Amino acid sequence: MAGETRRRVEVNGIGLALREQGAGPLVLLCHGWPELSLSWRHQLCALAEAGFRAVAPDMRGFGDSDAPAEAGAYTIFHTVGDMVALLAALGETQAVIVGHDWGAPVAWTAALMRPDLFRAVVGMSVPHRPRSAREPLSALREGGFGRHYFLHFQTPGVAEAEFERDVATTLRRVLYAASGDAPMGGGGAFLTAVPESGFLAAAPEPQALPAWLDEAVLDQFVAAYRRTGFRGGLNWYRNLSRNWELTAPFQGALIHQPALFIAGTRDPVIQGPIGERALAAMPAAVPGLRRQVLIEGAGHWIQQERAAEVNAALIGFLREL
Repeated sequence: MAGETRRRVEVNGIGLALREQGAGPLVLLCHGWPELSLSWRHQLCALAEAGFRAVAPDMRGFGDSDAPAEAGAYTIFHTVGDMVALLAALGETQAVIVGHDWGAPVAWTAALMRPDLFRAVVGMSVPHRPRSAREPLSALREGGFGRHYFLHFQTPGVAEAEFERDVATTLRRVLYAASGDAPMGGGGAFLTAVPESGFLAAAPEPQALPAWLDEAVLDQFVAAYRRTGFRGGLNWYRNLSRNWELTAPFQGALIHQPALFIAGTRDPVIQGPIGERALAAMPAAVPGLRRQVLIEGAGHWIQQERAAEVNAALIGFLREL
């Protein structure tokens, strides 16, 4: 079995850096924030060994991929468009698309918009949320979530200054706080409210790294973010309202392809009233949903925290296709 290869391809007007391994039916792996294609290191090998061609890009604005300067270059149409163009650049006509965190909305939306290209979809940690009748940021404010981190990230420069002050501390605390290893309740407070002292104030400092995140891997994340800063990834959040406007033609549309959802029971994204409503609503919006796999005790970084269980669920789903 050939090992992982890395290269850059030009797609949709930008350059994307890729990690690639294996041969067979194509599986595209879309990471989230604040991560990189490195987050899929366990899945690339497992998928290749199972007979699939696994490709994980550094998404637009992250790592070694290009990061356009304009915040408006990070809409869901841009990010889905990158995956459509990547499929063509790889010489493929169809793929199963897999997304985690911010990569999950990319995967869900790609399946919604281009069922001819994306024959199945897997979302991790972030359920599919059908387009709401209300603009999302206004709905948060009016619903009593005025200190939600989505709102905190809207003003350019504020979160960047906080996160770039000490990149190693930022990543260590963010990755730990939303994991299944953090104290109960800590992740939810960390993700749903921003104290005046900043986003990281509610993120506990780990006494030691969790077993799934070793120093060598963390060092790779830190080196990348020291080089790029955080603006590219934060610009994805700055298009939440614009995404809502752009996706009006898809109001009420359903995802009919075979679908799988995987998350940890201690993931703050699926906890609380917002997360619980999203989980409950997903079967109606995704008629092709075959099952929801909730891994007991795992947190948000599911494909890193519980690689073996995620790989088993993912490969089992792919083989059913």
